[in-house]
Amino acid sequence: MDKIKKINAIKNALKYCAAGALLFPLSAFSSAESLAATELSDSKVARETIAWKPCGYSDNPRLMCARFAVPLNHQRKHGDREKNTRIDIALIKLPAADPGKKKLGSLFLNPGGPGGSGVELVRAAGEELFNQQVRDQYDLIGFDPRGVGLSEPLSCDISYEQAAANGLLNPFPLTDEQERQKLETDNFVNSQCAAHAGAIIHHMSTADVARDLELMRRAVGDKLLNYVGYSYGSYLGVTYANLYPQNVGHMVIDGVLDPIQWSTGWWLESWFRPVTTRLGSDRGGMATLNEFFRLCDLAGTAGCSFSGNSAQRYAAILQELKVKPLPLILTNGEIFELTEAEAISSTLGSMYNSRGWGDLADMLSFIESRFSPVSIGEKYAALRDNPVTEETIPFDNFLNFNGVLCSDSNNPIDPDFWHFAALRAEMQNGYFARLWTWNSSPCVNWPGSQQSRYIGPFNHRTKNTVLIANTLFDPATPYAGAKTVARLLPNSRLVTVAGWGHLTPGLSSCADNLIADYLLFNNVPAADRVCKQEALPFGLYDTEDVFAGMGLSFAPKNQTLKRVQSADSNIDADADHVRRVLHRNIHFQR
Repeated sequence: MDKIKKINAIKNALKYCAAGALLFPLSAFSSAESLAATELSDSKVARETIAWKPCGYSDNPRLMCARFAVPLNHQRKHGDREKNTRIDIALIKLPAADPGKKKLGSLFLNPGGPGGSGVELVRAAGEELFNQQVRDQYDLIGFDPRGVGLSEPLSCDISYEQAAANGLLNPFPLTDEQERQKLETDNFVNSQCAAHAGAIIHHMSTADVARDLELMRRAVGDKLLNYVGYSYGSYLGVTYANLYPQNVGHMVIDGVLDPIQWSTGWWLESWFRPVTTRLGSDRGGMATLNEFFRLCDLAGTAGCSFSGNSAQRYAAILQELKVKPLPLILTNGEIFELTEAEAISSTLGSMYNSRGWGDLADMLSFIESRFSPVSIGEKYAALRDNPVTEETIPFDNFLNFNGVLCSDSNNPIDPDFWHFAALRAEMQNGYFARLWTWNSSPCVNWPGSQQSRYIGPFNHRTKNTVLIANTLFDPATPYAGAKTVARLLPNSRLVTVAGWGHLTPGLSSCADNLIADYLLFNNVPAADRVCKQEALPFGLYDTEDVFAGMGLSFAPKNQTLKRVQSADSNIDADADHVRRVLHRNIHFQR
């Protein structure tokens, strides 16, 4: 990139900021309050019902499916062309298992993304979510948000061949030339979306999904919304909680995004820092990787095959891949080239599940020991668990990630700022900075509208307490986001899992029981709680060395909640399956 051009871009942005950006946060929050007031006073929407019918899945005949029509444009006015246009939302229900017990209503679920399929979550893991008591007394309902999957999908009419030819399948950029190619790819995608996506591209904000969720709550006949949202689903939950605070029943948000950073950033910040830099996921990822190195070395070679100066050896492997990519033979016979960027991407994906860190350690030791391309390919394949896409879903529907993110967030006005942000973040936060930063580069000229989004305030007092959960070392939704939401929501409690990985289910019976006790009996912890991860990486035991430096006060060992049944005997297998399904929404592993 030309240095003079970059300097001019900075000067132009500074002029733009000086002209009016200082007023932006105040005016934005003022308009947001008016929007919230409109949402809260809207009681005129006619209640419709959902027509459930058997899905016809032989592996689980209890599952019920439905399609529910919602307005394309929730803010339509008389005379608008889209006034009567409706779109379908796909839903799936796992009915409460024990009709002899008091039914507690419906529990709506969102697995994250954005772009994750709630239908897939319930179909693939509904029988393992939560504990049996929760499944006995709640209908578990998953849905594909608008633009996603089996609902009205976002498609820009891009085929696999076009995607490959135009660089859409390439990993994130590491060089100036690759950055130029990435921006060309963004321009291709955005022009295709402008021409072919249709009206849905203008109505994909999280606030639109929250409004759909409100209509679904009414349709199932629940007086209050019961909801569990994971990862990006936390932002959907926080948005709903602030649009409809008096309609919040039991709400759990797990793996929490900072809602201010996701939407506007603080003051001038969004003019210089993309949303995917502001969120701090690069810091969270690097902190988690450093824990991988620390615990691997602590476990020794008996527990971790890559033990012994693992951080330095990892850096050496990346340097070798930078000079010469490594050809692998995957389990399906495909020849795959492991580049520096692909290795970093796979490493970050591995950080999501600390119980599987041994697989990453094995692959790294195989690479270092110059094992055969077939052996390394088998280890590489074990790190990736991509879902099988339904044939009815367009190939390019993964662009729904852009559709939501760009609809929700403020970003710089010039693409050069992604270069600067990535460079600075890499110097400060290590390997994953470029990956995260460049995830949002399509937003610089995304053709979708932001008119329907919600940008705060995020501090309404909800009718019932919101339960917030997060691990201390989360590579995607850093713990700082959970602390921010706990400060913003005046009626909330924070459950911290002193552990590693993205999302808390299955890591700590203490945290799992707190959540189940809250959902079943409305037992809200008297104060914020801290629980330890129990199944530790690399087969380590609960010692002072493992939890050194966390600076937290832990609950007494073996503490249980009296009214919640003990975990099932196959909890480890169930928890691993649930976590794998939830982690399929890693959008950088398409």
